[in-house]
Amino acid sequence: MEKTTAEESSTTKPRSFMRRLHYWWSLFWAGALLGILGPPILIFSWLVNKHDLVYPWALFGARKWLQFSGVRVKVIGLELLDPKQPYVFVANHRSYLDTATMFVYTGRRIGLLAKKELLKVPVLGVGMGFVNVMAIDRTNRESAIRTTEAAAQRIKSGVSFAVFVEGTRAKPGELLPFKKGAFYMAREAGVPVVPVALKNSDVLMGKGTGEARSGTLEMIILPPVETIERTTDEAINLLISEVRQSIANQL
Repeated sequence: MEKTTAEESSTTKPRSFMRRLHYWWSLFWAGALLGILGPPILIFSWLVNKHDLVYPWALFGARKWLQFSGVRVKVIGLELLDPKQPYVFVANHRSYLDTATMFVYTGRRIGLLAKKELLKVPVLGVGMGFVNVMAIDRTNRESAIRTTEAAAQRIKSGVSFAVFVEGTRAKPGELLPFKKGAFYMAREAGVPVVPVALKNSDVLMGKGTGEARSGTLEMIILPPVETIERTTDEAINLLISEVRQSIANQL
């Protein structure tokens, strides 16, 4: 027998309330982990001048936040990667959960390109520089070019980078146009790009929903794509189109 409108409404309201509560529970743990672990670790690593001490704790915090948020991550395609090869991972972006997922589950030390607004977040803004998270100002072309060039130099030293190539979080179900910087950065560093489809993160904590839930986030790693021979703007544009389509096919 079909439910009446009143019955559906009475079922939806408590479910929505629990999802909103889950959302704030998740944000609470993000703030708690950052606020409790961050200051003493940053201060100690600064005093002994060993910034590398921060990275394992950042991994720990990101992993624990996903666990406290009820998120399980299923990684597909990790065997496609060469453990000794640095890459530029290019991923879609629909949720706060995506950053922690990329940071923890690529199977290697990784840096991130992040929007400059994160520099204003207490503790996080200071800690970014300790773990190869570089702020990029996409509203200032010259500044953005300098940042990607600096990131390319770090990649040459063996550090992989991850970039959310839409430039911002998309709404649930959306895939925005891709920015070009990550692809030029990979070519400059002479490394392949690795398309990554982050699937279901918008269901677990979508932009603008104010809701969250437990569940499984799929991180689908696709075969690396060489960039070194993409010497023209036209070739880069074609690469972007190919990569975007490969990610779209997985979502």
